[in-house]
Amino acid sequence: MNLNGRVAFVTGASQGIGKACALALAEAGAQVALGARNAEKLQAVAGEIEATGKKALALSLDVSSRDSIKAAVTKTFEAWGKIDILVNNAGIAKDNLVLRMKPDEWDAVMRTNLDGAYHCIQAVLHRMVRQRYGRIINISSVVAQSGNSGQANYIASKAGLIGLSKAIAAEVASRNITVNAVAPGFIATSMTGHLSEAMHKKVLSLIPLGRQGTPAEVAYGVCFLASEEAGYITGHVLNINGGMYMA
Repeated sequence: MNLNGRVAFVTGASQGIGKACALALAEAGAQVALGARNAEKLQAVAGEIEATGKKALALSLDVSSRDSIKAAVTKTFEAWGKIDILVNNAGIAKDNLVLRMKPDEWDAVMRTNLDGAYHCIQAVLHRMVRQRYGRIINISSVVAQSGNSGQANYIASKAGLIGLSKAIAAEVASRNITVNAVAPGFIATSMTGHLSEAMHKKVLSLIPLGRQGTPAEVAYGVCFLASEEAGYITGHVLNINGGMYMA
């Protein structure tokens, strides 16, 4: 997969899946704009990319803020003139049973995970339409397909990303823009690292491959969807879950 000459914009790029996506896209040849709230971690990722001779741009980004999104996207356009690939990865979880869930727990998750992706897409889409090229990849989750107790807000936001991907894919296909979702399963990140040993074993028992996935394995799927080779794939959900959910 050769992404030479392409510009990618990755949200939530300071750690986990977002970091892995940024590193993989850069390895494939793309110039990568990195967006996240943690400036120190973000600069470290940018340094890793630049150490390989590739270009990176670290940008302060809070996807729950439209102004922050506009500022980061504008800086990317000013630096590199375009954005070819958008990876909407930034996300948070505030788990609770729905009977106990507070309005701010619902609102915060939806505002970051779903609204943030929508506003990022709007911020880049006009130029993608004009250049008649684009790759948009939204990071969803296996639980958006399978369901899970105690995560109504998170699941609703991630299921919304799947619907959003399909809707926009239909709208922009005639402009050579593809829009797809990736649904990772049980991936070794900070979000899953807090689970107890008992819960860890329980989840592993549900995975036919018998192990956690790695952020890099998700990132390689993202790179494929960002590539020329995936040009005839749109409105699709790519499951990267070790067989945890089969559709």
